[in-house]
Amino acid sequence: MSSNNLFSMKGRVALITGGSRGLGLQMAEALGDQGAKVIISARKSAELEQAQAHLKSRGIVADWVAADGAKAESMHALVDTVLQRHGRVDVLINNAGTSWGAPAEDHPLEAWDKVFDLNVRGLFVLSQQIGKRSMIPNRYGRILNIASIAGLRGNPPGSMQTIAYNTAKAAVVNFTRTLAGEWGVHGITVNALAPGFFPSKMSKGLIAQVGEEALAGNAPLKRLGGDQDLKGAALLFASDAGSHITGQILAVDGGYSAV
Repeated sequence: MSSNNLFSMKGRVALITGGSRGLGLQMAEALGDQGAKVIISARKSAELEQAQAHLKSRGIVADWVAADGAKAESMHALVDTVLQRHGRVDVLINNAGTSWGAPAEDHPLEAWDKVFDLNVRGLFVLSQQIGKRSMIPNRYGRILNIASIAGLRGNPPGSMQTIAYNTAKAAVVNFTRTLAGEWGVHGITVNALAPGFFPSKMSKGLIAQVGEEALAGNAPLKRLGGDQDLKGAALLFASDAGSHITGQILAVDGGYSAV
């Protein structure tokens, strides 16, 4: 294969959860710009319709399916619909996630369950179904899980109070390694990105509380992540350029986790 084609996604079908906005939509753009047929999923149909229109304006072939990642039956229905419409899934990006802020001693149990149901349980259910029903039979697949630098470390005193989120993202990290070990024999790679601080709906409150300069000041590159900063890494793991990379976690954080 020519090195010019290593990042080509032509002929590939990609499913991206949490794909209606933020990092999910950015990754949909990246894969779609390289020729992938993109299916985005989230809970709200109106936001998905807007995202689909945006992707189509870029010349991307895009479809959407509304689904709730915290509910197993919704994930099964999502897979049913996607396979009925498109026949297979070559690339799965598990991006949907949620967080909750509270001191550990007062963290509500229902909030803990909410975070884990979406960030871990839903990710497992969808990966299992896509693997069993598409990737394993086809002996090809790229799974990309969106973890977080919060899953690589704790929180400094006086900063975030997100014990459920950190713990769930740490679970995503080792889920990635473990699944890579099991499914490599089927021609499936499983990797994770660990973003640092990117402006998003989830991080909006933290940025407002701590301040953009304070967050960026702790990173060697001295800035938050931008709209283009996750695209290259996602494309690497989703394309043939990353065909010999599996079980890896790549921090995309401006160097925050390195110092």
